[in-house]
Amino acid sequence: MEYREIAPGELDRALFRHFERRQEVTKCRRRENGVWVVRDAPFIDDWSEADYAFLVQCLQNTLATGGVVLGAFADGALKGFASVESAPLGKAGDYRDLTCLHVSAELRGRGIGRELFTRAAQWARAHGGKKLYLSAHSAVETQAFYAAMGCVEAREYNEAHVASEPFDCQMEYAL
Repeated sequence: MEYREIAPGELDRALFRHFERRQEVTKCRRRENGVWVVRDAPFIDDWSEADYAFLVQCLQNTLATGGVVLGAFADGALKGFASVESAPLGKAGDYRDLTCLHVSAELRGRGIGRELFTRAAQWARAHGGKKLYLSAHSAVETQAFYAAMGCVEAREYNEAHVASEPFDCQMEYAL
């Protein structure tokens, strides 16, 4: 696996032609009466062409505003990616926002997400961050990954993330 930063000129729909987002979710974490519980919530999470177009636009914006998009490539094909925004978050400005971390379905569980997360954290630290902020999918598998990485529930919530992704779990990781 080759890991590297993705350049602005590479970010288009074609970059994702060998990437499979599909995730079959059966259980999710939900906050009920101030307590986290696991509930049955079966659905298939997959991206449409419109979702990919929006993703490309967001990642292009990440690069244009000084952030980073990291890629994991197998034989030249993108198989995982992570993005970190450069703008400080939080009251003290000590968070950097991990806006994406995805691994293609056929390669999950092989350490690619862990490596991308580690590289994203290194980038955030090198760019003034003391913590990563992430709005993580509530699927129990996703939550288990972030817990294994050392993430905990965020002490500060980014209201924009909460409003746009009400079922996601707001988490942080100390750099």
